[in-house]
Amino acid sequence: MGRETLLIILLLLFGGVVTQVLVWFPLPGLHHKTQLRNAERRAWLRLWLPLIPTFIVGAWLCGWALQEPDPVHDPVDSGILITACLPYAMIVARAGFRAIWSLLREPVDIPICTVGFLQPRVVFSPLLARRLDEAQLQAAWEHERAHARHRDPLRIWLAQIATDLQWPWPSARERFTTWLEMLEYTRDEEARVCGASGVDLASAILATLRHASPALRAQNVLHQGGVSTLIGDPRALQRRIARLLAPLPRQDDTATQTGVGSKALIAVLISTLIVAYALGVMYGEVVLHLLFAWTWSL
Repeated sequence: MGRETLLIILLLLFGGVVTQVLVWFPLPGLHHKTQLRNAERRAWLRLWLPLIPTFIVGAWLCGWALQEPDPVHDPVDSGILITACLPYAMIVARAGFRAIWSLLREPVDIPICTVGFLQPRVVFSPLLARRLDEAQLQAAWEHERAHARHRDPLRIWLAQIATDLQWPWPSARERFTTWLEMLEYTRDEEARVCGASGVDLASAILATLRHASPALRAQNVLHQGGVSTLIGDPRALQRRIARLLAPLPRQDDTATQTGVGSKALIAVLISTLIVAYALGVMYGEVVLHLLFAWTWSL
């Protein structure tokens, strides 16, 4: 079998097995006293945690493939390998199709949203703008600018892919929904820090929801690939409005500490991937043959 073909099959097989096993593991919850920005980042990490070991396995397999001859002497029958990886191949294909479809499908009529991956821009319906007073308009604008600063349309699209790769388990969808809720809370807080009133922002959200088409509200497609919106999840609307009407939490140094912690986590992940790649180069063939021998002997 060709080296690249076998590599793809093994990535699907081992990566799929690792993801499907880890998605069952309970993850630590979000404490209600956690600072909002920290809570959003933790919710983002919880969404990706079941996939991180899959990336490590993938780096190890890439290291193994680097030193293998082409074609590779099959450790087991090719038909068995292909059959075993088919369920995971279907999950990856489904995730890829949904990711592409979310970009190609006709955009929904959202009154105000942020679109674009690398250079996000705010799109505002003129009809909605005429219904809001100046303070509400400014509050909505600050919220969407916060989405654009953090490139949230790209993050939402990637989060959808991560969730689909953990299909069909509902826990992944629950983590995705929790992260979206934390994301809206965090952007609301950023808008208020920039001078927007919580009351004005709450009024703008309700006006935008009333302005949205009934079909849009019924489908609950308020977040789709390449789009982040002011409205957020309508099921969490009551909690969100209550947060906006409450006093703005005191700002402290946790935002800076979180930024440093995120960079350290990324550095650790990159270092782990490099180590896994090196181990694949040195010991990949031996470990792979032992693993197949143990698996097929069961």
